[in-house]
Amino acid sequence: MAKGTIRYWAAAKSAAGLAEEPYDAETLAEALDAARGRHPGELVRVLQRCSFLIDGDPVGTRGHETVRLAEGGTVEVLPPFAGG
Repeated sequence: MAKGTIRYWAAAKSAAGLAEEPYDAETLAEALDAARGRHPGELVRVLQRCSFLIDGDPVGTRGHETVRLAEGGTVEVLPPFAGG
C-alpha cells in the first residue's frame, strides 16, 4: 500500500472537519472509500461533486479504481468553486 496525503479544500474541508489526512491505499477509489468510512455524512455527498488532482495532475473522467497512488503522493479534493 502507498502512503500519502489527502488535502481537502473548501466544502470538502468543512465536511471532513480537517484540512488534510493520510491515505494508505493503492488507488484513488480505495483512498476515497476509506475517507467516506472515516467521515460518513456530508463528506460522502460532497465527494460526489468533487474533482481530484493526483500529484498535481487532474483525474478527469478516468475511473477512480484505475488511478494508482504513489508513495508520498498527494490527492487534492476540489469541490466546485463559485467565482467570476
